[in-house]
Amino acid sequence: MSTIKQFQVTFDSAEPERLARFWCEVLGYVLSPPEGSPPEDQGSWAACVDPSGVGPRLFFQRVPEGKVVKNRMHLDVRVGTGLVGEERLAKLEAECTRLLALGALRVQLLYDGHDSCIVMQDIEGNEFCVD
Repeated sequence: MSTIKQFQVTFDSAEPERLARFWCEVLGYVLSPPEGSPPEDQGSWAACVDPSGVGPRLFFQRVPEGKVVKNRMHLDVRVGTGLVGEERLAKLEAECTRLLALGALRVQLLYDGHDSCIVMQDIEGNEFCVD
């Protein structure tokens, strides 16, 4: 049995390059050039990669249908690792403010006085959490 060494996360999208640029800003990734892609495929997909080579590649493919239901899987943008209480909440709120300026939408704060996360949506309505 072989072990998987790499994986990518694929998003269906109305505007692949726009969504890829959004996630590049969120994660500090860079756009991946479309190597060997035929001219007729131009604009039908985009990808971004972690410049350090550690994180997974994100791939965005154009689909004709729009998003209609809640994601069954989502990304967690982890900025509060190791923090608790008000210190954690302040770190998450600061990141939320940065992402709102990029076009994200704040959906809900989940906070129990100790642990917290902020549920958000990207520019095409895909849910993610600032964690």
